[in-house]
Amino acid sequence: MNLVKSSSSILRKFLIFNSVVFLFLGLFTFFYLQAIQPNLVKQRVEKHTVIINNTSNHIERLKINFEEKELKNFLLSTRFLFQNLERVQFYNSDGILIGDTNIIDLDQNVFIKSDAVIEEDINNKTLEVEKKITENKLIREKENIKNLIINKKIGEPIVTELKENNNFFVKTMDGLEINNNILGYIMVTEQANEILTAVEERRNFIIRTVLAIAIVIFLFSIFLNKYILTPIAALVGYTQAIKSKDDSSGKIEKFLKRSDELGLLSRSLNNMTTDLQDRTRRAENSSADLAHEIRNPLASLKGASELLENTSDKNERVKLIKILSHDVERIDRLITDYSQMLKDEASLSREKMKMLDLQILVNNVIDEFKSNSKVSEKRIKFKIIKEKPNGYDFQLYGIDNRLEQILANLLDNAISFSPHDGEIIIIIKGQQDTVSFKIMDQGPGFSEINTEKIFKRFYSNRPEKFGEHSGLGLNIVKSIVEMHQGKVRALNRTDKQSGAEIEVELPKKT
Repeated sequence: MNLVKSSSSILRKFLIFNSVVFLFLGLFTFFYLQAIQPNLVKQRVEKHTVIINNTSNHIERLKINFEEKELKNFLLSTRFLFQNLERVQFYNSDGILIGDTNIIDLDQNVFIKSDAVIEEDINNKTLEVEKKITENKLIREKENIKNLIINKKIGEPIVTELKENNNFFVKTMDGLEINNNILGYIMVTEQANEILTAVEERRNFIIRTVLAIAIVIFLFSIFLNKYILTPIAALVGYTQAIKSKDDSSGKIEKFLKRSDELGLLSRSLNNMTTDLQDRTRRAENSSADLAHEIRNPLASLKGASELLENTSDKNERVKLIKILSHDVERIDRLITDYSQMLKDEASLSREKMKMLDLQILVNNVIDEFKSNSKVSEKRIKFKIIKEKPNGYDFQLYGIDNRLEQILANLLDNAISFSPHDGEIIIIIKGQQDTVSFKIMDQGPGFSEINTEKIFKRFYSNRPEKFGEHSGLGLNIVKSIVEMHQGKVRALNRTDKQSGAEIEVELPKKT
């Protein structure tokens, strides 16, 4: 339940964020749409103002009296000024109409005498009703004009927007000023349906865009929830299942095959979990093995101490003391090596790899062993053989001190089981993708048919060397080799009657 809440909370935040963005976009769109029509109307008004000023200049230049007859002649002579306009009206200072392009045919060539005869019933009152409606309309228009003139601000035109019969009109009224005197007023009326069309087009475009964005966000929300949030919730469930040690829930197998970042994260988390579980399992097994290994020398210590207490024979007491010393040494070796093994496993994950030369590592380790007292006592000789088929080098990518630890452990074993005046051969070989080395001694070799057993923890099948080896050295070697993604194998030498051979192969790049 918590997983659903945690995943949905991210989705909720995403949706809230987009809702806020949509709110701001909506407010911006609202104010933008509100400003479109006034701006377009303002452009028309500026055009009308230019016409009104030009008309005033013509009237002043031609010295036309601002009265009905002369205005009619003026309109006929200057009809080109108003040819693109719906209507131009002239009012005197009292608001009385004295000129109107609607009642004057500006094109005298289209005068045609109509011969049509309209028959009407004298008892029909339709004409009287229409006449009365027309008169009332004219009276209202006259009153409106007077009100406009009364409320007009000096220096500013009067603008009126009118919707009539599915048409949109813009009316502009301004004063006719000659010699700083207002002689009357001019009203320009223009049909401006394209303004409404432009506003509608912009509104439709914005609505379509908003709907498209909303659909995209909706689809992205589904994608986000299905392909990102749900897998993340499953990964969280996986980690919680591991924490609660519940193997029946929190499975993420279906995400491991994904090739994207979540698939990489799933694989990394799964690998990390597997590695941690392996480490925990190894620690548990090691603890059990250590307890088992210590139990044998402890039993021997107990038996020897009891016999030592009850015997008076000097030779027997010396023998028992040697047994006690041997068992104490064995326990000390077990605890020391086990502690070092745990430290090594913990530090392996923190150390960084770098380019190394295997030949230099081998030389360094052998130089250190040459000054070893055991080597001097047994007069052990070292022989290094280098093999470079096709001229390949000995470079590899690894951790230098860990690779030196492998060499040291193997050489230490070889020295321990080598006879006096024995020879240890180290063969290093460079290939295209790997480098390898073999360490061969002249000891008794392995008695096991399956030599893989010698790499098991606490395994030791050489009782005469029981106190010198804890049985952890080869196990540590195998762990370090596997960490470098390499391979290690052991076998008895075939070139001589006796002797052991251990080969380690490491990739040049991991």
